[in-house]
Amino acid sequence: MANLKRPGPGGPGGPHGHGYQRPKDLSGTIRRLLGYIAHYKWLLILVAVCLVISSAATVGASYLIKPIINDYIIPGDFPGLFRMVLLLFGCYLLAGACSYIYARIMVQISQNTVAQLRKDLFGKLQQLPLQYFDTHQSGDLMSRFTNDMDTVSEMINSSFASVISNGLTFLLTVIMMLVLNWKLTLISVVFLLLMFLVVKVIGGRSRVSFQQQQTTLGAVNGYIEEMIEGQKVIKAFHHEQKSIDQFAVLNQAYCQAATRAQAYAGSMMPAMGNLSRINYAITCCVGGLLAIGGVFDVGSLGAYLLYVKQVSQPVAQVSQQVNILLAAVAGAERIFTMMDVEPESDEGKTILVCVAKGDGPLRETAQRTGRWAWKRPDGTLVELRGDVRFHDVTFGYTPEKTVLHNISLYAKPGQKIAFVGSTGAGKTTITNLINRFYDIQSGSITYDGIDVREIAKDSLRRSLGMVLQDTHLFTGTIADNIRYGKLDATDEEVRAAAKLANADGFIRHLPQGYDTVITGDGGSLSQGERQLLAIARAAVSDPPVLILDEATSSIDTRTEKLIEQGMDSLMEGRTVFVIAHRLSTVRNAQAIMVLEQGRIIERGDHHQLLEEKGRYYQLYTGQAELS
Repeated sequence: MANLKRPGPGGPGGPHGHGYQRPKDLSGTIRRLLGYIAHYKWLLILVAVCLVISSAATVGASYLIKPIINDYIIPGDFPGLFRMVLLLFGCYLLAGACSYIYARIMVQISQNTVAQLRKDLFGKLQQLPLQYFDTHQSGDLMSRFTNDMDTVSEMINSSFASVISNGLTFLLTVIMMLVLNWKLTLISVVFLLLMFLVVKVIGGRSRVSFQQQQTTLGAVNGYIEEMIEGQKVIKAFHHEQKSIDQFAVLNQAYCQAATRAQAYAGSMMPAMGNLSRINYAITCCVGGLLAIGGVFDVGSLGAYLLYVKQVSQPVAQVSQQVNILLAAVAGAERIFTMMDVEPESDEGKTILVCVAKGDGPLRETAQRTGRWAWKRPDGTLVELRGDVRFHDVTFGYTPEKTVLHNISLYAKPGQKIAFVGSTGAGKTTITNLINRFYDIQSGSITYDGIDVREIAKDSLRRSLGMVLQDTHLFTGTIADNIRYGKLDATDEEVRAAAKLANADGFIRHLPQGYDTVITGDGGSLSQGERQLLAIARAAVSDPPVLILDEATSSIDTRTEKLIEQGMDSLMEGRTVFVIAHRLSTVRNAQAIMVLEQGRIIERGDHHQLLEEKGRYYQLYTGQAELS
């Protein structure tokens, strides 16, 4: 059924769950994020200008309270008061207009930045080795494209400019307070230091909590995706309650992490607000006494009290935005952690090229001739024939457990080699090594006499066709899914491949035939029909080497017989590796390898192995079963 075992690296108990450690490079993450934003230099300059004007206009408008009270209200100059009110209105209007402009620009910068970030992350995804996907939940990886990207977008869109704007406003406000009365400002400085201490203490703890929140959210997403994909199996085996129980564990871990994060976030504003109100009350009392004593005029006191009320607002606003910033940094760190994974290494320099062959030697050509050769770094051409050999190959997915032990075998051009054996014997592993999905620990694998490690991976895999037991279809038309094996295949080539795989019959009965759109991994098709399309996909690529990993496992016996002739045509002239549980499908193989616990215990053709009356004989006659 769907993977119901581990919650994965993002789950609680994994390296990113409850045992989470503080981010290692907070400043580095911020610098990398700023590096993406810095691509919009001129827009950022315009934003900076608007921020300065907006902050200056806001602070300047508050200072106008002093002359309004001293020069117009007290003397009773109402015409002058009207003009000052208009000036005050103009300042706030200018500040509002500039705020609107930079907000609109930041939306544009935000979306473009996240679009580029998402593009880079998806590009990196294509470069990662298969082992990375085997050890990470797909839902957790998807969470980096959705939840983590959303937090980064929100931060750039609203928090980034807000923090700068509030910082400027705070600085200008403090300057104006010092200009009006530096002694009173000392009182505010004490409370501001207390506010910064609150931000530091609560913000530091909040950062860790937000990282845990993002990580556990990824684990929840990964589990939900697995359960949705495996609903049929879950219901068939009455596994609903077990799924609910396991989800409850992950959900509770996310709930606890989110509660801690939001608790810290929620405590920030009340603490800041109370400190601000105490500061304002004390300043009112002291300022009033100074005004009575003649040290302070009424207009200056009015303006100063307005600044006192304003000075805490930027600090409170920044502290509120800190929560978004922390969530964004946590999300960005997860994104960059994935970007920093070592890509799939490829030291191969030998490439696959089209060649033409006349009476003379091979000659490279840009036209597709149907003949191929390996082009070595020195320019030497080696004809692609499909000669694959294993020389004392030892391999394990992890250093602790060896899967293959000193495997040696050969497949001459045009031969059909079959692998049989119990589950876990190493059959599929052998085919994975031919593709270099994984690299071996010792020994060597040669392809037409060339070590596969010397061949560029894209060229190596272009020369191989695979039909897997687990088929995967993409959203698109039937023709598009077949054409996935050869993107430039014509409609005639697509239909010929479908006929070869005996898929043409059921395709023509679909509502729009080859133009029928399939979604959800071909959920509207039977498993057998999906596998037929996978065989057609391999056929259209016309590879010299073909790997069939349980290619007919999901096809009934009648359908298997119907496509046997087409499969024989597909395999004709090609080197073929076949993995099969149905021994009837491997009888005509030139060589059959029987594997057990990563070792070849028998080899030979069908008749030779029956005469030996060993493991293959027991399997074929039913005296033993494949587990």
